[in-house]
Amino acid sequence: MTREVSLVLGSGAAKGLAHIGVIRCLEEHDYKIKYIAGSSMGALIGGIYAAGNLDIYTKWVRELKRNDVIRLLDLSFSKKSIFKGDRIIEVLKDMIGDHDIENLPIGFTAVATDLTDQKEIWFTRGSLFKAIRASIAMPMLFSPVVISGKTIVDGGIINPLPIAPTLNNSTELTIAVSLNGAPEKYTQPNKTELEDNTESDNTSSYRLAIDKFINNLLPKNIHSSDEELNAFNVVSQSIDILQTSVTRFKLAAYHPDIVIEVPRNICSKLEFDRAEELINFGYNRATEKLKSLDSLS
Repeated sequence: MTREVSLVLGSGAAKGLAHIGVIRCLEEHDYKIKYIAGSSMGALIGGIYAAGNLDIYTKWVRELKRNDVIRLLDLSFSKKSIFKGDRIIEVLKDMIGDHDIENLPIGFTAVATDLTDQKEIWFTRGSLFKAIRASIAMPMLFSPVVISGKTIVDGGIINPLPIAPTLNNSTELTIAVSLNGAPEKYTQPNKTELEDNTESDNTSSYRLAIDKFINNLLPKNIHSSDEELNAFNVVSQSIDILQTSVTRFKLAAYHPDIVIEVPRNICSKLEFDRAEELINFGYNRATEKLKSLDSLS
C-alpha cells in the first residue's frame, strides 16, 4: 500500500549525498513523497528531486573524481569566503534547468538564514536555484547571497533539520533524515593526493597552484588524530557541533514519525568524490530503518 510522506532532508554538505539513497529506498518501498523541506545540501538534493531531475544529478555526481570537485570550487579572492559558490550552481542550472518553486510537481521549501535580521527564512516561491544557492552558503566556505538588501547564508546554521515547514501537510507520515547522527566506527577509504593532470603541459602554473591550494583544504583522512587543523577545519567542526545540538532540539520538539540518521563522521564536507559510497550508505541505512519498523508493526 502506497503511503504519502513529507520528507525532511538535513544539512551536512557531502554527507547529503546519502539523501539520494534514502529517497531511492523510500520509492522502492512504496512511499510517495508529496512534500520536501530541505536545508543546505538537503535543499539541493530535495529541490532537484522535486523538479524531477534527481536521476540526471545522480549520474553526474557518481562520476565526479577528486579533481572534478576541485575544479567546481571557484576561489572568491575576497574576505567573505574561500569560494564564491557560483560555479557549481551554474553547472547544475545548465544540466537541469532552473524552475519556479511554486510550479514544481512536488511541494518544496528551502531553508536559509537571514544574517541581517537574525532569523530563519523559507523559500517557497521563485527561482529554485536561487533558493538552493542561498541555502548552501556555508559561512567561510561559500559567499553569502544578498537578497532585497538582506545577507543570506546556509540554512543549516539556524535549522539543520527543517521539520516545521512540513507540519501543516496532509500526509500520512513525516520522515526526517538527519546527517548529524552519533559517530560510528567507520573505515574511510584512503584518499590520494591531487591526481596527476594528464593535460599539465596545457595547464597554467597558476591553475595548478590554485588546485593544490584547494586540495590542501580537503582532509585526506578525517579520522587522523595528528592532522593539523587549519582555520577552515576549526570553523567546520564548530559548525558541526552547533548543528548537532540544534538537530537534537528539533527532533525533541517536533517528533517526526520516522528518523533516519547518518553518522556525522562518515565523511568531511567536500568529499563529493565519494558519491557512490555515500548514496549506498543512505540506501542501506533507510532499508534497515524501514525493516525495523515493519518488525514492530
